[in-house]
Amino acid sequence: MSDAALEPFSPHADPAALDDLRARLLATRWPDAPEEAGWSLGADLDYLRELAAYWADGFDWTTQEIALARLPRYRARVGGLGIHLVHAPAAPSSAAASGVAIPLILTHGWPDSFWRFSKVIPLLTDPGAHGADPADAFEVVVPDMPGYGYSEHPSPALDSRAVAGLWSELMTALGHERFFAAGGDIGSHVSRYLALDHPERVVAVHRTDAGIPAPGADLSQLSPDERALVADAAQWNATEGAYGAMHRTKPQTAAFGLTDSPVGLLAWIVEKLRSWSDCGGDIEQSFTKDEILTNVTIYWLTGTIGSSMRMYNANSQLPSEQLARRVEVPSGFSIFPADIVRAPSDWLERSTNLVSATEPARGGHFAAFEEPELYAQELRDFFRPFRTQL
Repeated sequence: MSDAALEPFSPHADPAALDDLRARLLATRWPDAPEEAGWSLGADLDYLRELAAYWADGFDWTTQEIALARLPRYRARVGGLGIHLVHAPAAPSSAAASGVAIPLILTHGWPDSFWRFSKVIPLLTDPGAHGADPADAFEVVVPDMPGYGYSEHPSPALDSRAVAGLWSELMTALGHERFFAAGGDIGSHVSRYLALDHPERVVAVHRTDAGIPAPGADLSQLSPDERALVADAAQWNATEGAYGAMHRTKPQTAAFGLTDSPVGLLAWIVEKLRSWSDCGGDIEQSFTKDEILTNVTIYWLTGTIGSSMRMYNANSQLPSEQLARRVEVPSGFSIFPADIVRAPSDWLERSTNLVSATEPARGGHFAAFEEPELYAQELRDFFRPFRTQL
């Protein structure tokens, strides 16, 4: 893809849309809640009231929009869809130190967008400016998946394998036949399919989660730790997975309320940011109010909550044989301590060509945002031995 084919992209919210958002926030019809319920039944009423009040009369979206515009953002046509991406070159001093551009495509998950990697991008493109080795720099590509952020909404929704195919096209268009891939949450699945379906192109792949054995797997063939993983995942689904069941089965029903009510959208996303991060129960140990609201406001202004949820439905229809494939591309994992379900080494070795697995000291499901320095170092360390293969 020539530079001309990448159209610079710097969105500006319509003031009328922001006025409408504020009016809706101020007109919220609040639910009741049992005394002392806190977060035990879902989003905490008192915290949501506080956060919504700040969203209406304290949060400055224009300031956040300007900050995000400092990233080199573009739109491109890929597979017939308009894809929004950050395409950040390595810093000149770093590129000189490494001798070659090292392309890395990062894929986000739900409930987020390119926002997930907004803190880590400069650490990866210019490590020398952040106390790391300039030779570890990457050329970073961070697309919004179709139906998320500022990318177009596909109809019907695409599954993770189809998105991986788009990313392969995107990297070709950007001039990269060989590249690295990394991601978490749904982005981990997309990165997995990049490695599975395009192994001649993906030199190495890094993920923060590894999934679980495919439905119908013979548990007797699994190790005790792997059987414990299956049991842990089932327990997690029983206590925390209602949102996923909704997304997989009837996402359009939830989309009506979440697209219409900013506080409904806020509750749906904030509860997950708190539950899945390494915050010890205090969400603002991991995310400031401005950070939370930046993520949620992107969803609100782009109207992508429904289209993002529909990807779960698309993924639920992937055949089990696709879920059971083994990744032969060299694979690395960073298993953060507060992530949702933490896979044991037995499963990592069974399901991938495992060359590295680490357990960082801090971080949860949104590690790239929660602990950007740690996450950046994990990527530098894992990919360093493979740089000469590009």
